[in-house]
Amino acid sequence: LEVLAEPLRDDGIVVKTTAVWDHPLYEGIVRRAIESGADLIVKDTHHHSAVARVLLTNTDWNLIRTCPMPLWLVKPQAFERTPVFVAAIDPMHQHDKPAALDDEILHVCKALSNSVDGTVHAFHSYDPRIAVATATANAYIPVSLPFDEIEQQMHEDHQKRFEEITHFHKIDDDKAHLVAGLTHEELPLIAEKLKADVVVMGAVARNRWKRLFIGATAERTLEHLPCDLLIIKPDWFQTPVRMDNHEAA
Repeated sequence: LEVLAEPLRDDGIVVKTTAVWDHPLYEGIVRRAIESGADLIVKDTHHHSAVARVLLTNTDWNLIRTCPMPLWLVKPQAFERTPVFVAAIDPMHQHDKPAALDDEILHVCKALSNSVDGTVHAFHSYDPRIAVATATANAYIPVSLPFDEIEQQMHEDHQKRFEEITHFHKIDDDKAHLVAGLTHEELPLIAEKLKADVVVMGAVARNRWKRLFIGATAERTLEHLPCDLLIIKPDWFQTPVRMDNHEAA
């Protein structure tokens, strides 16, 4: 650790190193972060080019689920000269995320962008099939529905809410991306198209027994992103990790 820290210190960065034994690993990381008053956890990830996916470990997933502070999962690649940040928001709150979390995601994106002279894009996707399924849910006989009209209405509803938050945060219209489709397919595509350096998204864990809840297809979304990922928790989130670890005793 000291060998890794010295070049950073030479650049004027204050670096402290700590090596402790703890189990399981993710709990040890969370405990140390809380004890030190950390504002951010940064962890490496490994990209498997043959299958074009990030190989997230069990430790990665448990950190996503349990760490109370922002978690930055990084890839072994340098940023572009003008870094691109993508805020993945959910203005309709379809995935049980509080409204304030979208604001926090955009605040973080803008703060990071301002510090490195980068650019911020906002992203939101919706699945038109949900509206059709809702419309037919109570039908007892086969019905014919105006799919185009239903899809158009859904688009307008999402666009209205999306524009409300992007305009409030002064995101230019050409940097606001509203897409009809599945998040786990569309978000990696837009990140690749924009050559994004970081995607910022929110996460809520419904309870201590479940994994991360970002959406029904969270794992596929995260594992196929071609860039760094910064995950933000809501202010009220409380980690299930106990500060007194009986397993390490």
